[in-house]
Amino acid sequence: EFVITINVIVVHIVYVIIVVVEMVMVVVEMVMVVVEMVMVVVEMVTVVVEMVVVVVVVVIAVVAVVQW
Repeated sequence: EFVITINVIVVHIVYVIIVVVEMVMVVVEMVMVVVEMVMVVVEMVTVVVEMVVVVVVVVIAVVAVVQW
């Protein structure tokens, strides 16, 4: 009986480890998705900043030409 209980315990431990590993994998995938979303947002912000810089440069150029 003692051996049987040890086997049951080992099986339970293995099962728990497998479940924990699967949960960790899911969390890692979620983190990856969040990181990708953040990267997309950063790219969008970069594009907006570049557009703003271009607009500012154009406005400054126009003002300079008008000043002349």
